[in-house]
Amino acid sequence: MAEKLKLEMVTPYKKALAVEVDEVTAPGALGEFGILPGHTPLLTTLKIGELSYRSGGEVFHVAVNWGYVEVEDDKVTVLVETAEPADEIDLERAKAALGRAEEALKKLSPEDKEFATMTAALERALIRIQVAGRDAR
Repeated sequence: MAEKLKLEMVTPYKKALAVEVDEVTAPGALGEFGILPGHTPLLTTLKIGELSYRSGGEVFHVAVNWGYVEVEDDKVTVLVETAEPADEIDLERAKAALGRAEEALKKLSPEDKEFATMTAALERALIRIQVAGRDAR
């Protein structure tokens, strides 16, 4: 059994990450899950949330936006729409997006076409703020 996992994170625009890690925790569509070396093969979906990974004594946090995770042979491949490491998130921009989403939702009802879009925007902004806050610690 390997002692490390190879973690690769890819967006439609770039390879966001390629590192060796000790463990990965991800926001699965059915709930948060963890991956350690020797994990059984897995293919699952991700929701908007915080993906974290531990390398040595450090924990790193990434805001992710929908996607998939595949685990096979101690390799974790994450395919997501967007991936923003905590240290790359513009906190002011995230707070502005949160404000816009909150204002839009005040004017919409659940039956409106834009309601789901604005709810997702609100969730993305909240996760980005949460992840950015982890970098400040």
